[in-house]
Amino acid sequence: MSRPPRTLITGGAGFIGSHLCERFLAEGHEVICMDNFITGSPDNIAHLIGHERFHFIHHDVTNFIYVEGPLDYVLHFASPASPADYLKYPIQTLKVGALGTHKALGLAKAKGARFLLASTSEVYGDPLVHPQPEDYWGNVNPVGLRGVYDEAKRFAEAMTMAYHRYHGVDVRIVRIFNSYGPRMRLDDGRALPTFMTQALKGEPITVYGDGSQTRSFQYIDDLVEGIYRLLMSDYVGPVNIGNPEEISILEFAKEIIELTGSKSEIVFKPLPADDPKVRQPDISLARRVLGWEPKVSRREGLRRTLEYFKQRLGLAGS
Repeated sequence: MSRPPRTLITGGAGFIGSHLCERFLAEGHEVICMDNFITGSPDNIAHLIGHERFHFIHHDVTNFIYVEGPLDYVLHFASPASPADYLKYPIQTLKVGALGTHKALGLAKAKGARFLLASTSEVYGDPLVHPQPEDYWGNVNPVGLRGVYDEAKRFAEAMTMAYHRYHGVDVRIVRIFNSYGPRMRLDDGRALPTFMTQALKGEPITVYGDGSQTRSFQYIDDLVEGIYRLLMSDYVGPVNIGNPEEISILEFAKEIIELTGSKSEIVFKPLPADDPKVRQPDISLARRVLGWEPKVSRREGLRRTLEYFKQRLGLAGS
């Protein structure tokens, strides 16, 4: 190929999307970042503006997507992704999962590009199988508050496979488990940014329920590596990318307090509806077909993330 590969990343100004923009630029791609800033931020890509192979398009992907010239890869990452966001934007979440996926797949078909869908561990709902393998169909409440996100992603997966089977579009599906790192929004409502912000401010740390529910946290660099390997692989079908090291939310809160040296106390609040009791990826498929597994320990990942949160809160050097 005489020209660099051209890659479109929808939701490219988001937490994960911006890290993907960096990775694909580092791999020599021309990157087209598309975002409407509903939950993404210009700050996440400000350092990329002016790069000769980086282009930004302000656009809502639920409308027709036009990109001039050839495309080799389309990565569809546009979507609110935290409970706080999709409860605030329920209809937009459904639309970007349905209409946005349809438009992005249509573009990939027209350009002959390989398509990668950002799906989620939330397709498993409140799982009755633990840990969750890719062949588990999930336990989702379609009319619950979280259903707008869970069902949007489940529909997006179905649409992606329909385009593959009917139109022959070359597709990949990544099911992303809890991820963290620099560029997370301080107010995005998820456990890590909430706990870290509360601890650094010396505020009470809010744990929902009794804190026995579990999560499995992976650092952003590991996630990006897994996504890149999946895109470049020959595997069609969902692949879990997550860190199988499971921890209870209460233990996680204590870990953050210790890491920050905070005097914050833990307070308990009622558990939200349909909150998953367990979350742990079975990554044997990713190990087998991608040769991938997480490399960054939680302690190291949290240390790096803490520096970012300190900077954002004006506490750098403290």
